[in-house]
Amino acid sequence: MLAIQAQSAGGPEVLKAIDLPVPVPGPGQILIRHAAVGLNYIDIYQRTGLYPIAFPTVLGLEGAGFVEAIGEGVTRFAVGDRAAYGTGPLGAYSEAHLVPEGRAVRLPDDISFQQAAAAMLKGMTAEFLIRRCHAVTAGDTILVHAAAGGVGTLLTQWARALGATVIGTVGSEDKAQLAKAQGCQHTILYRTEDVATKVAEITGGKGVRVVYDSVGADTFEASLASLSRRGLMVSFGNASGPVAPFAPARLAQAGSVFITRPTLFDYVATTEELDASAAALFAVIASGAVTIEIGAQFALSETRRAHEALEGRSTTGASLLIP
Repeated sequence: MLAIQAQSAGGPEVLKAIDLPVPVPGPGQILIRHAAVGLNYIDIYQRTGLYPIAFPTVLGLEGAGFVEAIGEGVTRFAVGDRAAYGTGPLGAYSEAHLVPEGRAVRLPDDISFQQAAAAMLKGMTAEFLIRRCHAVTAGDTILVHAAAGGVGTLLTQWARALGATVIGTVGSEDKAQLAKAQGCQHTILYRTEDVATKVAEITGGKGVRVVYDSVGADTFEASLASLSRRGLMVSFGNASGPVAPFAPARLAQAGSVFITRPTLFDYVATTEELDASAAALFAVIASGAVTIEIGAQFALSETRRAHEALEGRSTTGASLLIP
């Protein structure tokens, strides 16, 4: 089968197409024949070495397709079931992948493979951010960085469905229009406008209850300055590089604010948590409150080009690899 291997840490050029034997499920494993594979920014972090992994390796944490084979003792799935996963293990950049049965979920008939591959990791990330890391409620005003991106569009739609006011930062007028179409009441062009100043204008100087920041180094100070007293900064990504070390007193100076650096993996650590998160995601998609915006689809053989597009911030919504 075709697989895309990162041969070492580095740029998109380290991604190489290789032939691998189709794996055989061991005890507790299922083999998923991919119909679609999700592309995520964490793949970039792992490829560059920001998030350490062993090389060479086949990247990718998210995919959807049919269960082609099951290992001894598997009870959650049968051959022919529709299945999806969003937290690995690594190896999704391939035509088929072995996944522990407890890390995959059954895919409802009304959710397509493309929707699932675009939504599992990003959608469950949005779920835990907006329902469990901070429970967004009607009347909240929140700030979402990269509001036109994969997680950003889902956060925006879900927050609006809960009755929140959403301020989104974007990099261009085109992305501002996309963010507004997804539900942002206010957009800020972060390249030409001062984010904290604009947030203060929009909120009458109060700031926002929570900031969802997937950008990292470039937006850290603006995020802190945009918070209300005792507000929460949720730093869940490093698209511009990791945040530099800072003294805890900085949080006091910003208004006794809080900061957390969560990962999806800690919020779906058990099979029960995984099932609950996926069920909430599928329900909000089925209700029509959240739609999955698929911005680009690349052939699996074009993974290097897909990485270049994602890393260059030229994509909107979710991007897929199609085997």
